[in-house]
Amino acid sequence: MLYAHEVILNELAQGRSPMAEGVEWFEGLPEDEQRKVLHTLVLFCGQARAREDDVPESIARSGIRPTHTPAVMLMKWRFGMESLPAYELTKSFRLLVALFSIADTRRRELHCAGGCGHAWHNLSAQPQEGDGA
Repeated sequence: MLYAHEVILNELAQGRSPMAEGVEWFEGLPEDEQRKVLHTLVLFCGQARAREDDVPESIARSGIRPTHTPAVMLMKWRFGMESLPAYELTKSFRLLVALFSIADTRRRELHCAGGCGHAWHNLSAQPQEGDGA
């Protein structure tokens, strides 16, 4: 069973929900919850086997400039974005969703093409638990 915030993040990564809605949801969270969501995204990127060579495309997809702090951090393969100042959190969110999307798409194409039992790849069949980001 997936938590509601996990479903939202996977829907964004899979293109099932528009990024504008994701950003609106994210910005509506209290700052401490935003930081927890970023931590979750870092974990998801790891689980999806994100690679350093995914970074340039994730920066391009995110719509943030390569000179913004989260992009510079990611170019150095550093993931501590949840510790950045509050004004950097939305940029970090956009960037990490893009990275997660790239890595998860590759994983689905390579390892789950014939179907899989991953709850996050079968969202329409999943009951959601209350959000506890």
